[in-house]
Amino acid sequence: MLTAADRRPWIVTCRRGDGLRLICFPYAGGGPSLFRGWPLELSQQVEVCAVQLPGREARMKEPPIGDLRRLVVELADAIEPSLDRPFALFGHSVGGLVAFEFARELRRRYGIEPVHLFVSGCPAPELTDDERLSELPDGEFLERMRRFNGTPREILEHAEMMELVLPTLRADFSLRDTYRHRTESPLGCAISAFGGMADRAVGVDKLNPWSAHTTGGFQLWLFQGDHFFVRTAQAAVVEAVMLLLQPYMSLRL
Repeated sequence: MLTAADRRPWIVTCRRGDGLRLICFPYAGGGPSLFRGWPLELSQQVEVCAVQLPGREARMKEPPIGDLRRLVVELADAIEPSLDRPFALFGHSVGGLVAFEFARELRRRYGIEPVHLFVSGCPAPELTDDERLSELPDGEFLERMRRFNGTPREILEHAEMMELVLPTLRADFSLRDTYRHRTESPLGCAISAFGGMADRAVGVDKLNPWSAHTTGGFQLWLFQGDHFFVRTAQAAVVEAVMLLLQPYMSLRL
């Protein structure tokens, strides 16, 4: 069962442990429930946590944040107590971009980095898209959501539910739409980029450039599925994460 610490609403712990902490960032509109099944397939040594952003699930009543730089600053303030042990970061789609900028914020502020950064279904940060999805009219925006196939159709077709989640979806897309990459020295941790073989939006050409953002080693992994392979190929994704985290399993508090 997911549990949220009262004093740390930004973090939901999916399974507690005394070893490496894996902090996961969901895609646009997603929440901690995306990672509910991960502990079943990860080593018992790994503590699995998920970031719970304002405007979704247990924080539905809070206004979402649409500016990425403001988001990572607030996030670093909020979950600093969770950085008391070696940790890795995993983010899918816009969550990958948030995880990357969060890692850089931690380096600037505390002089620490994750042991490994996983960016899944996420273009390299310097690759911009001129189309600003967050600013589309409601009808066109919802049609794009249907095409992305990431939001359950029963939610897309439920008017009252969409009225609740639409601001959050727009804010999440705004994180990418308004983002401007700033050049900094590469991270020292290894970066693994994950992609879907049938993902027409984020192909190998948009994943390989992540190699320029690390001096600690880069790997590209491809999985069966479209942009949301993180759900449909969950077992394979978690197996790859487990394999790549193996060198850090002996690290302790």
